[in-house]
Amino acid sequence: MDELREAGMSIGSLAICTYRPFPHKAVRSALEHAKRIVVVEKSLALGIGGIVATDVQMAVAGLHKPVHTVVAGLGGRPITRDSLRKLFHRADAGHLERLEFLDLKHDVVHEEIARMEAGRRSGPIAENILHSVGTVASQIR
Repeated sequence: MDELREAGMSIGSLAICTYRPFPHKAVRSALEHAKRIVVVEKSLALGIGGIVATDVQMAVAGLHKPVHTVVAGLGGRPITRDSLRKLFHRADAGHLERLEFLDLKHDVVHEEIARMEAGRRSGPIAENILHSVGTVASQIR
């Protein structure tokens, strides 16, 4: 955040120290002047989106602010400064979707989906993806 502020971007961060009960009033107060909200988190609930982002959306309901969920660090991937810098520049330019995955290799995922649709059988989806990116499953700890 400091680097981006020094470069002239109007940006801030909010850390949520306690999750339950969720601090709705404090989050709403902290974000009421934000132009847009980007929640970077490591978890995802299928069909809902980001778990923390869902609570943040409820906290700012009625303020008419876009809340973007960015799921990062999937599979233990590192979350790098460079990736975050690019993410926040895209957000500042208004180019984020409501749900994004940081550094996701879309081509590998689409290749596996095409492979699944062609075969229509159950199988080792995760292993196929790891093979496509050159990682041997036995090397993952």
